[in-house]
This record gives sequence, structure tokens and C-alpha cells, in this order.
Amino acid sequence: MLERRKERKLTITSPNEDMRIVEPPAHKQRRASLSVAYHRLLSFSSSPIKKQKKEYRDEKKRVNDELLSALRDPTVVVMADTLKIRGALKRWNRYYCVLKPGLLILYKHKKADRGDWVGTVLLNHCELIERPSKKDGFCFKLFHPMDMSIWGNRGPLGQSFGSFTLNPLNTSFLICRAPSDQAGRCWMDALELSFKCTGLLKKTMNELDDKNGDSSMNDGQRDESRMSRDSDGDDTRELAVSETDAEKHFQEIDDVQDEDHEDGKMSETSDTIREAFTESAWIPSPKEVFGPDGSLTEEVGEENKSLIWTLLKQIRPGMDLSKVVLPTFILEPRSFLEKLADYYYHADLISEAVAEPDPFQRIVKVTKFFLSGFYKKPKGLKKPYNPILGETFRCKWEHPDGSTTFYMAEQVSHHPPVSSLFITNRKAGFNISGTILAKSKYYGNSLSAILAGKLRLTLLNLGETYIVNLPYANCKGIMIGTMTMELGGEVNIECEKTGYRTTLDFKLKPMLGGAYNQIEGSIKYGSDRLASIEGAWDGVIRIKGPDGKKELWNPTPEVIKTRLPRYEINMDEQGEWESAKLWRHVTEAISNEDQYKATEEKTALENDQRARAKSGIPHETKFFKKQHGDDYVYIHADYRPWDNNNDIQQIENNYVVKTISRHSKRKTGNSEQLGSDNTSEASESDEEVIEPKIKKKEIVPAKSKPITPEVADERIKEMERKFELAIRRMEAANERQSSRTLNAIQSTLLFVFVVTSVVQSIFMFFMLRK
Repeated sequence: MLERRKERKLTITSPNEDMRIVEPPAHKQRRASLSVAYHRLLSFSSSPIKKQKKEYRDEKKRVNDELLSALRDPTVVVMADTLKIRGALKRWNRYYCVLKPGLLILYKHKKADRGDWVGTVLLNHCELIERPSKKDGFCFKLFHPMDMSIWGNRGPLGQSFGSFTLNPLNTSFLICRAPSDQAGRCWMDALELSFKCTGLLKKTMNELDDKNGDSSMNDGQRDESRMSRDSDGDDTRELAVSETDAEKHFQEIDDVQDEDHEDGKMSETSDTIREAFTESAWIPSPKEVFGPDGSLTEEVGEENKSLIWTLLKQIRPGMDLSKVVLPTFILEPRSFLEKLADYYYHADLISEAVAEPDPFQRIVKVTKFFLSGFYKKPKGLKKPYNPILGETFRCKWEHPDGSTTFYMAEQVSHHPPVSSLFITNRKAGFNISGTILAKSKYYGNSLSAILAGKLRLTLLNLGETYIVNLPYANCKGIMIGTMTMELGGEVNIECEKTGYRTTLDFKLKPMLGGAYNQIEGSIKYGSDRLASIEGAWDGVIRIKGPDGKKELWNPTPEVIKTRLPRYEINMDEQGEWESAKLWRHVTEAISNEDQYKATEEKTALENDQRARAKSGIPHETKFFKKQHGDDYVYIHADYRPWDNNNDIQQIENNYVVKTISRHSKRKTGNSEQLGSDNTSEASESDEEVIEPKIKKKEIVPAKSKPITPEVADERIKEMERKFELAIRRMEAANERQSSRTLNAIQSTLLFVFVVTSVVQSIFMFFMLRK
């Protein structure tokens, strides 16, 4: 029997090769294998089955917890936006889609709660393909190759049943439509990235679990769980996710590597950018000094009346005072560039306008911000310094939301005196630019300071630009009576895109009766008056609109306490042409009430300016350049909407405002100023700041780079607003045409009635005469 067993042959069939004969193992080898199998059987039987089941449940619970933590963690989001999705009835519905590593979660609305969950797609079961479509937009399809279900059984908060929909979704595939080709390409790239980073996320979670520990397992159980994952029963080392593993995991994403690598070098990180572009050293500004309440009045001292009479003898009514040297006792010890910054202590009010969806309420909030800058008055009736050509000033305000408003100003011309300014806070969503021509006129017993020019307030996320002019300051009682300063003139706040306009009339006190500092105005859409405004520009201002009469602005002590804290540069670190340092000797003399010293220092600065003008060398501006006629624009202006996924912070260094981003930019160009007539140059890229001397090779892209879904959505909303505006204008035109037609019919009927009456009168006259 043993000999027959030795002679017996074993045959093994392979699908790719013919039959082959295998000799049976030797007796010693077979005996060794039986020994190993026996020891394994003993080890298996020695471990109780209850312990193995517990390890199985713990492992299953750990995997479940990892998945739920990825679902609930708001930071683990690859992309999120609204998409159109086709259901089983071949109808399209809008859903808010949140893409996470390995998962695509669908909600009914953007502000999702527990009941708005529709379903969760398991991406590891899916394939992705672009789908042709006759409709507009970009269509793509997620499907299971074996026509099995792609949906998970649980929601992000453990829901077992999704929200009820009249148009149910297909079980084995999902057809999605993005609003544009660029947005669809972004979704395709994000889904591919989500496929790639699923494994890396699991490795990271395992590593965090090993470091932090699991509440349901002690150390011994975790060690046994790791050993149970090894098929041979040997101990396995802890999984560590290093940077090398992460780079290997993403080796297949060639397009990302092409963007992040050039000539074998990695792109600079935000930390490197911060080191290369450090922020200026800001210090809190000195405590503000407010003037008295009520009108601005001041009694001229006896020692200064003679100087005023001497000055008045040199000028004639209607003369421009820009070339007249004024005495120092009427000067406010700060520059005109700094005084223009008083209007932006409540810049946080613009954030309310940016977040307002209704265009009428938006212009109401913009009007409120404009009126918030007038109530601060200097101590006494003073005039700021006339800026020297080339003089600059900068400051900033810190907002409660963590954003920063930067103010940059430069005197770009002396004759005529022109000041340019730029205010920016991209995170809050606005930029303000302006070119102001200051002129003064003398009228005998009064003089006026006229601020010619306009400010342009741009809401970056909405693409709207509000154009504003400024009132003039009138000072009366120079020769007879008490010197009093008031604001006068008509101010218009107009947005061409929405069609809304605010008109404010700053009224001067009449000779008999009336009150100081009164203001009246209205908000119109076309010729329709929607609201009226009245009050005092240094006190309570009320608005009467569709919702009734309510308070628009009131600078109470509590409101004044909410003024944003202002910061400026320390005197020792300022440049020679910055306002505080340029006028420091004049300011010190005025503070010491030394009028002769102040006049001497002021004259020295003015003589130096005249000498530079006579030299024949043309002046070159530093931070502003002339554009669009007589307007000057800030050369580092950035009108891009704030990108929460990429932009980190705005910082300033030597009058250059930059945005620190997570990803450096390779190319520079003109930034697009949405909704504004003027376009300014884009700010220099972060990479240019780090490596300004490296010459980069030019890359011509084969196709246009896809924009983000947020920008695409904003453009769609902009088109909807334009369409709504066109409909409103059409309705207004129809109403005007109807009114004209009705007036014409009434005029015609009146004319026929008059003619008929005249004919009847003539006929009756002849009849009576006969």
C-alpha cells in the first residue's frame, strides 16, 4: 500500500498551461508541514471565540468611527457648491453637493440640517466620465461599472432615511450638471483628487488613532487588533504617514505636479512668503480729540485780528486761496492727507452692505456709511496743512471680524493741489479709490473749501461701484460776526449697475431762523422716489421708506465707542516724506504755541517745494499713476473677490498692500475689476516678491485655465441681476410711455373740447344775431 502511494502522481491543472506532473513531497517535508498545521490549530483553539468576536466588533466600530469623523469634520472638504442633478424621472433638480475624500454628500439646501440630507455617494465604488449634453453647462456622470448601488446607508449625522424627493435619484449612477464648462472641469479635477486622497486619509486616521488612542479599546486590545490584521500572526509596525508617503500617493496627479513644480523646485509656501514680505511695524494711534457738540464756531483772539486784516488786504472776492500763505494760528497740526482718513473709522459698516442681497437695502447701508464720517469735529475752527508735493500718509483699522482696512494717500500734484487715496479690505469685500482736487474761494465775509473729485466705492463680491462726490466746507463770519464752519452742497451716491441713486442736500443756515448742520435727501430708482432722508449730519438722521420711518444713523456715545481702532507707523520708522515726519517741526512749534517758529518751519518747507518746481525736473509719483484723464489709481490695487479657500491675510509693507495666499501665483497680469469702469494693475505675485531676479520661462497654456465654481456662481448671479435690472428698466419705460400716452390723449380730448366749445360759441353768436 505504501509503495502504491509513492508511485501515485499528483496532477495540477493551470488555465494558461498544459498538464504537468508534480512529484509528491518527501516524507520529512510532509511531516514538517503537518507539524506547522498542528501548532496553528492549537493556537487557534487556545484563543477563545468570544475574544475574536470582540476584536472583530472593535475593528468594525473603529472603521465606522473613522468614516463618521470624516463625514462630520467640516474641515475635511475638497469642494462644495450647488449642482443640477438628474433624477429617475429625467428631470433636473438643484442640490448642494459637499465633496469629501471618498464621499459625495447631497443636501437639499446650502444651510443643511439633519432633515435636508438626500444621500451619500461612495466614490470608491464609482467611475467618472464626462457626459455629452445638448443643454448649456458641463455634464458628468458617476456610475458603478457593474450597475450596482453607489449609495451609502447612513448620513453624516447617522441618518438612516434621506429627505423625501418627488424626483428620486438613480441607484447605480448619478448625472450632474455644472453651470459652466470651467466649473465642470473643476468638479472633475476635484473628484479625481478625492479618489486619490482616500487612501491617504485612511493612513492619516490610523496614525492619529494610534497616537491618541481609542476610548473603547485599551492598549492591549489595540495591540491584539493590530496582530489580528496580520495573516501570519506576526506583529506589524505602526503605520506612519510621512511627507514621502504623501508624495508617492499623489505621483499619478501629473497636472498638479506640473503646476507646483518648475525646473525641479517646489513652489514657495505661505510661511516663506511671510518671511520674504514682512508687515510694517504698526502702533496704536494717539487718542482722538473731539470738538464740542453743535456748530463749529470760534472767537478770534485780539492778537490775531491784525494778522487776519493784513491777510484780507492781499486778496479779492472770488480769488483762489491755494497760492495764499495762511497764518499758522488757524492751522490744524496735521496734514490734509490725514484729515481725509477721518471718514473711515466706521468702515465695518460697508461689510453690512456687502452681505445685503437686496440692492435697495444695499444703497441704504452705503448711504449710512457715508454719513458716519462727518460727526467728528476738530477742536476749534482749524485748517489742516496743505500737503507738500510727494508727501504720503498711511494708516490702518482693525475690524472685529479679523480683517484690516488699509489707507494709502499721496499728494500727486501741487498746482493744482491734487491728493489721491486708496482704501482696501478685500476680506471685508470692498475697495475705495479717489482723486481729490482741493480749491478755496474767498467771498468777502466767507470762504469755501471745495473738494472737487469723486470717490469710487467698489463691492468686490457683487461687482458694484458706487460713485460719490463730497460736500464743500463754508466758513463765514471772517470780518463780521463769529467764525462758523458748515457743510453745504449736493451729494450724489449712484450705482450704475443697480440703477439706485441717493441725493443728499447739505443745507447752510439761513440768515433768519433755521438750524445748523441740517440735511435732506432721497433715494430714487430712476425717477421713482423710494425713501426720504432728513436730520442733522452731526446728529440723528432718519429715513422714511416702504417700511415706515426709522433711525438711519445716530452718533451716540455708545456708537462712538465702537469706532475702529486706528494704527499708524512709529515716527522713527517713517520715511522722510511721510506726513507726520515731514511736518514734525511745525507741529511741535504749534503745540508749544510758538507761532514764529511754526511760521519759519512752514516757510522752509514751502520754499524747498518752490525750488524743486523751478528746477525743471518733472515730479514722478511713487504709488499712484495717472489714468483715465485726471484720475490717479493705486499701482498695487487688487480688485479680485476674496477667496476663502486660498487667501489668508492682507498685509502692508512700505505702502505696498499684498495678499498672502496658500498657493503662490506663477503669472501676473491685470486684475479684473468687476463692475467698475476703471481697471488697475494687479498686485505683484507672491513669488515675484520672493524671487524677483529669477527669470521664468513663458508657458503658453493650451486652453484657458478653469475658474473656481464660486466665481462662476457669482457671474451667473450677476447675469441674473442684470436681467432683473433690464426688466425693471423695461417696466419703468413702459410706465413712462403709458403716462405719456395718457397725457397725450388727455391733451387731445381737451383740445377737441376747446375747439368744439369755440365753434359752438361762434354758432350761437350768429344764431342770436339773426
